[in-house]
This record gives sequence, C-alpha cells and structure tokens, in this order.
Amino acid sequence: MALKCPSSHAASMWKKRIIHNIRIFASSVLDFFFPRYCPCCHARMGLSEDTLCVRCLADLPRVRHTSWSDNDITRIFWGLAPIENGTSFFHYTRHSPYSRILFDLKYHNRPEIGRNMGRMMAQELKRKGFFNDIGLIIPIPLSRQKERERGYNQSLWIARGISDITGIPIDTASVARIVSNPSQTRLDGQQRRENVRNIFAVTHPENLKNRHILLVDDVITTGSTMLSCAETIARACPVRLSVISLAWAGDS
Repeated sequence: MALKCPSSHAASMWKKRIIHNIRIFASSVLDFFFPRYCPCCHARMGLSEDTLCVRCLADLPRVRHTSWSDNDITRIFWGLAPIENGTSFFHYTRHSPYSRILFDLKYHNRPEIGRNMGRMMAQELKRKGFFNDIGLIIPIPLSRQKERERGYNQSLWIARGISDITGIPIDTASVARIVSNPSQTRLDGQQRRENVRNIFAVTHPENLKNRHILLVDDVITTGSTMLSCAETIARACPVRLSVISLAWAGDS
C-alpha cells in the first residue's frame, strides 16, 4: 500500500509545532542558567511571566481616568500648553516596590523594561481608543551627555513599545535637547520649571506641522519637562499635542 505524502498544510503545521517546541526548550535552558527576577518583589519569574511577576502585575497601582482630556495629568498643563489628552500607566511612590521599575529601567541598564511596559500600556489604551487620532510619537529627548552616560534614552524604549502595538511612527530627529540641565530629583515645582526652561529646540518643524503628536516620558511629576518640550514645539509650528508616561508621581 502506497504511503500518502502529507499535505502542505499538515507539513506546515508540523514544522510550526517543531519550531514552537524548540523555542520552549531553548527558553527553559536560558531560564535555568539565566533566571529572571521580578524588579518589584525579586521573586523568580516563570517562563510565561514577562517583566513583572503575575502577582505584582495584578497589584500594580494603576492610574485610571474617566476622561483623557480632564484629569490630574492634563490639568497641570491647562493655560500653559495646548495638551489635548494625557495619561500614565501606574502611580509612582518613592521607595515603594513599584518604584524599582523606573530605577531598573534608568539606572540598571534594563531598557527592555521600558519597551515591555510600553507594550502593556499600549495594548490596554489602544482598546480604549486613546491613540485613535495620533499620528506621531516623540519621546522626550535626553541630552547627548546623559544619553552617552546611560547608553540609551529610556523614554525612547517606552515609545518603541507603544509603537510596536499601535504602528504609530517615532520621530527622534525633529526635537533636540540642547541643554544638559541638572537633575530634577531634589527640586521643588518652581525650581523644576526654571531648571528646564529653554532646554529643547525644534530642528525640523516641517516634520511636525499640523500633526497630532504624542509626547512620551518615563515619569511625570510636576510636568515641567513635558511642559517645556510642549511649549517649544507649539511655538515652532501649529500642532496638536497629547502626553503619556509610564508613571505618574503627582498628587491624585
């Protein structure tokens, strides 16, 4: 009795199953030799967990708004910059377990945290229509000196995660940080605003004109850095602006 050759569909499914099993095996080997730990609780993560363990992800202190245009974040820009919508993913409290997400992202050479968290945030917000009218993403630029020291711009990695999910292009060429200002960490609100005054410049206004732009940062506290960037862009050309950050450190 002649054997039947498997159909092309069956052969394709068989090949995919083999590749899937190889990937699972490779992941298991890598996890054995290079275990991954949750940045919040330091528990060892399972193969199915990504960036945060299931428990910490479930307990993440989320930012929730009933309006994109009228909330704690957008109100800090009212009368100062033409910000249409704004949001953040989670509440930041200094020294809380969840503050370690930003600490590892910025200071422990973990840029992938930004991209993965950006994807998580975008998956949820895309379903709710937050990105519907946005045509361009601009991560808040770092100074050349700071980016050389850190090795990357953490806001760019968050923006990449958002772009992965939404398909919205990222522009890193049209706005530049022209002043390497001191850290904002120990400054009050007024000092922060002075510290970031005129630190940005628009280098290619033709790329931004009449676009709805989403400004991306790792954390919003007083909004002074976002405000300075938004004001600079708005002075250079007619635009619509919205803002988003991974964390919100303001009062709520």
